[in-house]
Amino acid sequence: MQIGVLGTGVVGQTIGTALARRGHAVRLGSRTANNTKALDWVASNGERASQGTFSDAATFAELVFNCTSGTASLEALRSAGIGNLAGKVLVDVANPLDFSHGMPPTLAICNTDSLAEQIQAEFPATKVVKALNTMSAPVMVEPSLVPGEHDVFMSGNDPQAKAQVRELLQEFGWRNIVDLGDITTARGTEMVLPIWLRLWGAFKTPLFNFRIARQ
Repeated sequence: MQIGVLGTGVVGQTIGTALARRGHAVRLGSRTANNTKALDWVASNGERASQGTFSDAATFAELVFNCTSGTASLEALRSAGIGNLAGKVLVDVANPLDFSHGMPPTLAICNTDSLAEQIQAEFPATKVVKALNTMSAPVMVEPSLVPGEHDVFMSGNDPQAKAQVRELLQEFGWRNIVDLGDITTARGTEMVLPIWLRLWGAFKTPLFNFRIARQ
């Protein structure tokens, strides 16, 4: 599959590398066509890796990952182009973290809305699926880094889009995939971040995840 990954940070590069290693053609997108981090990533990932602008990545892709900073995601997706994203599945991995008051960050969007909902509202022809936003980047693509059984959550309005994302999650090694329901349920997973950040501080490592105990 041809996959576009928007964002050149740790999350974007980690997901892009994992996808390329599994045989997908991956284009890493950024604001500029000659982004240094993107060029270095391409040099490290072989012939299946390429880079370009947000628009280049969205045009190239059959499916897109949003790995941009959450407070800049809408701007990045506008740059990618509403037409270039129309009809495609968009896996939203971003969290609306506001660092303007220092650490730990707060949520710029919460309670009655979510970043995923705002993306879906602005890009109605795009099939937005929220996933992988409740864990660190290494665990996203290699769940075995955390011993035992643990969960990844998924939210979205389109059942076929969620089925496609489920297949990619299974490629990464996920066995426990919890479908929470429509895109409004992304409010819950985005609001997991305050406790996740504090657990990171308590454990002194980001290599942990949530397991939902149930009957």
